[in-house]
Amino acid sequence: MGPPPSPGEATRGGRRPIEYRVRLTHVASINPEVLQNFLQGVQSHDNTVLTAITALNVVVRMGPNLRWPFNVRSFFTDRETMNIGGGIVLWRGYFQSVRPAIGRMLINLDISTGAMYMPGSLIDLALAVLGRPGNPNALAPRQGLPDRERIRLQRFISGIKITTSHGQRDRGQRTPRPRVVKKLSKEGARDLTFQLDNGQPTTVAEYFRGVLNAPLRFPEVICVELSTGALIPLELCHVPPGQIMRKQVPPDKTNSVLEFATKRPNERLESICNGLAVLEYGQSEYVRQFGMVVENEPLKIRARVINPPTLRYHQNSKQPSARPRDGAWNLIDKRMLTPSSVAHWMVVIYERQQRFNEQTANQMANDLVRACEAVGIHINHQPALIKWESGQGNIGQQLRAAGGECQRRAKNLPNLIVVILPEGGNDIYSAVKHFGDVATGVVTQCMKSSKCFRAKPQYYANITLKLNVKLGGVNSVPEPRDVSFLTDSANPTIVMGADVIHPAPGSGDRPSFTSLVGSIDNSAVRYVSTMEVQTSRQEIIEAMESMCTYVLTQYKGAMGKYPKRLLFYRDGVSEGQFATVIDEELPLIRNACKKLGFKPAITLIIVGKRHHVRFFPQAANEGDRSGNCPAGTVIDSDVVNPVEFDFYLQSHGGLLGTSRPAHYNVLIDENKFTADGLQSLSYALCHVYARATRSVSIPAPVYYADIVCSRAKHHYDPQQGMDLSNLSETATNTTEAANTLERFRQAFRPTHERMKKLMYFC
Repeated sequence: MGPPPSPGEATRGGRRPIEYRVRLTHVASINPEVLQNFLQGVQSHDNTVLTAITALNVVVRMGPNLRWPFNVRSFFTDRETMNIGGGIVLWRGYFQSVRPAIGRMLINLDISTGAMYMPGSLIDLALAVLGRPGNPNALAPRQGLPDRERIRLQRFISGIKITTSHGQRDRGQRTPRPRVVKKLSKEGARDLTFQLDNGQPTTVAEYFRGVLNAPLRFPEVICVELSTGALIPLELCHVPPGQIMRKQVPPDKTNSVLEFATKRPNERLESICNGLAVLEYGQSEYVRQFGMVVENEPLKIRARVINPPTLRYHQNSKQPSARPRDGAWNLIDKRMLTPSSVAHWMVVIYERQQRFNEQTANQMANDLVRACEAVGIHINHQPALIKWESGQGNIGQQLRAAGGECQRRAKNLPNLIVVILPEGGNDIYSAVKHFGDVATGVVTQCMKSSKCFRAKPQYYANITLKLNVKLGGVNSVPEPRDVSFLTDSANPTIVMGADVIHPAPGSGDRPSFTSLVGSIDNSAVRYVSTMEVQTSRQEIIEAMESMCTYVLTQYKGAMGKYPKRLLFYRDGVSEGQFATVIDEELPLIRNACKKLGFKPAITLIIVGKRHHVRFFPQAANEGDRSGNCPAGTVIDSDVVNPVEFDFYLQSHGGLLGTSRPAHYNVLIDENKFTADGLQSLSYALCHVYARATRSVSIPAPVYYADIVCSRAKHHYDPQQGMDLSNLSETATNTTEAANTLERFRQAFRPTHERMKKLMYFC
């Protein structure tokens, strides 16, 4: 007779072996000839081609996936690990994907990083998550464990596999069977009750002491509930190594992940080459039996570097133009092309006055004024008000009261509020942005107190870049000859960027957010934006038609006519969804134009950054100072699609680690661009990002769309308690998810009318 079951777990008399029936169904045939035709450019990409490529991917991944933890296209080994705290251990891994190229198949190989649950005792893991190592009573409700912390811990460990140290030896199992954690109990083992088979109630602690003769060391600590319903005390649970954490890494651990993942180009290439020894393509029986031969050397390809645009500043500047070098330039001796003005402004400080005193505040104000004047921004020399407030209060009420005080002193409301934030002031920041961008329509500029202490002029110069465009100014424009497609007055052109942002893993009831930005000038440097709430994790933008209508109407209001050409950059779409974008989103864009009474020539481009293609200079003297390929590097042969119009553009200079190029896929091109023309224009648009004097990795409209999406939480009133931090329980069925979506839609507040024509998101 077997041992007693775990508390709460039903018995299974006799424990007969579980029988499985397997049915094999013929789904498709793999046709290598079709794939060969595709590689030669005489066959379009269809399901037969996709089936062949998928089969090759299965073959190359089979060996490593049997030996190591894996996540879709990456597998991870414990040869290089790093414990970053919070119950997370990072493992170095390898990404591999078989991809088609012109005339041949390639394997895209790269290093990757996997976040694993910390192995060992589950109670140690839980304490690490809560930041209370060595203190088991921190997990006891009787000892003050807050329910919010319990829910946070539950969300972190739900789905984790554990083994238990009771009962297994009696069953003669050498290797304990892993079991899945469903949730955490609200009470400790001493207070958690259930009924025995005879109907008598007992607690989990009493059950282990009496029935199993295993008294608990920490009877007040909470228990885990398994998918079977069993209740197991944390101290008896063990976490096996190599379990991938399929949830979002906490924000405070992001820097640690980046530190582990970042490698200089030469180090990354060496690590990738070393990965071939782990992959062992030549020794894989699956690769051999499939008749595949994989070369061990990195592919050498052709590339070229295109010229950056010249950027024009105010004609009265000592240096009225700038020519970027290695993707960067500076503001020295340059005035904004169209400087803005600040008539009345005030400063609200949320840092403690002992740390950020009156002298520091005055120094900050003077440095900001000096930086503004240096670039031509007209600003009152003294703020009308400097006030200290507590971040524990109602931020909106505090700012409104400060604005009233400013009005009494200066006889006018401020058109700029400068806010000084303490460390960890994210909630304050969000409340400030809700107040300025949504509730009242006043420009706000936040600065961290730590950055203001003895800040160099460069810091305040960077602030002026953001301030000027928020207030309606223009920093610089590309020379017309470098963007002639945009400046052609006979063919007015709008440039749009669109993006979708999804909730973090493990929070399926949260909605997704979509954004669309569009240019409202003939240099594509001024943009308007719009944003919508949509169904969780849906990639296709539901409200594309209404969003396009809004942006096009704004364009006509600014330019006096509708555009004849529409250049649309779309972010965040995987290759498998290209056809859906053409079939579903493109008609919505056309419908918006049709209803407004015009028909522009449309070029639709997908901009991809979530890929593992990396390029390395063959010689050290061919790279930039960081060892990366120089800004402006274009690859449009050798590794691109055999039949479609795509290219890679590394538009930014390297800083840390290995730069990732953007992958451009042209789905529709009614403007009949040449490859050189579209590449040069896309590169030029990477230089009009207003927040930096550096070219960025993707065109500015796409970058702006991403920023607008990321600001979704600012559109919810902090006082309403719409929690976007993923700490509440998730919806468990379709009806609950639909209700949650509608609740978020109803609570969403649009941008204030005064801010809609300004680049408030910079």
